[in-house]
Amino acid sequence: MAQANQRMSLRSVLIGWGCALVLLLLPVLVFRSQYLLYLSSLTCIYMIVACGLNIVLGYAGQISLAQAGFLGIGAYVCALLGPVVTFWVALPLAGVICFIIGLGLGFPSLRVKTHFLAMVTLGFTVIVYLILVNEEKWTGGPFGVFNIARPKIGSLSFSSPASYHVVVALCAFLLLLLAFWALNSQWGRAFKAIRENEGRAEMLGVSLRNYKLMAFAIGSAFAGIGGALIAPLFGYIDPTMFALGFSFQFLLMVVVGGTGRFEGPLLGAMIMALLPEVLRVTEKFFPIIFALAAILIMVFMPKGSVSAVDWVYKKLTGQEEPHLTK
Repeated sequence: MAQANQRMSLRSVLIGWGCALVLLLLPVLVFRSQYLLYLSSLTCIYMIVACGLNIVLGYAGQISLAQAGFLGIGAYVCALLGPVVTFWVALPLAGVICFIIGLGLGFPSLRVKTHFLAMVTLGFTVIVYLILVNEEKWTGGPFGVFNIARPKIGSLSFSSPASYHVVVALCAFLLLLLAFWALNSQWGRAFKAIRENEGRAEMLGVSLRNYKLMAFAIGSAFAGIGGALIAPLFGYIDPTMFALGFSFQFLLMVVVGGTGRFEGPLLGAMIMALLPEVLRVTEKFFPIIFALAAILIMVFMPKGSVSAVDWVYKKLTGQEEPHLTK
């Protein structure tokens, strides 16, 4: 019976991830508008960055405002090194560089917590922004970097919006699958133990030092890869695109979607990417309506917008909400 249940669970996971891959690639078949394909690619990138932040905040319980800084590092690594070593080398290199920097940034989390840790990561994002603005020789300063080419393999170019969306969607799928595996492994259980009670987790043999550093490093690497993908999508980057405000935007994605739920930040990323475009017709009232919408979601759905999905699922099936991570 146990083996049958295990096979059924594995089958459900494989079917679920197959459907996820189809949904990520669906815009290529459905949309003909370049603008809609751009929004689809941007949403996938937001999912990657928000998923990384959810590992740090939602699972390890560490408040971080550094995602915009790492997004900027990844974008500039891709923009500056892409023409030299090709996009396919710059993409993982951006992740590795941000992983290493994330390890270093994770050390303050061993001594400070909550809002004190948030101030440390806030300072990091400000430092990255100032470096991007002032090191004009390398970064182009406030003028940024122009003409960032999209990738190609030999004569096969991914310059069109549809073909580049395939690249972004496949990267998002692989990274989300990696995060799903990690959060259902010993790492994920250790992260959640630290979030719930650090003292008790340490008594059970969980290394606070190693797992906190690993959470920061993984979240940073996800943001770095997101930055490497967003640079060719825009074709132009400048420091204002990675200012502190965007860290709060990614934090809002996780909170609005559902902190500590694997699917929560993915839903939050879709809301935060698409809602501004839907509300753009309201012109000058857009910021007010957008802020009110975010406030209402947090007031009436304190567990995030994913709780609405849970409610619908329970009404249709009569079962409790499905948790994608143990």
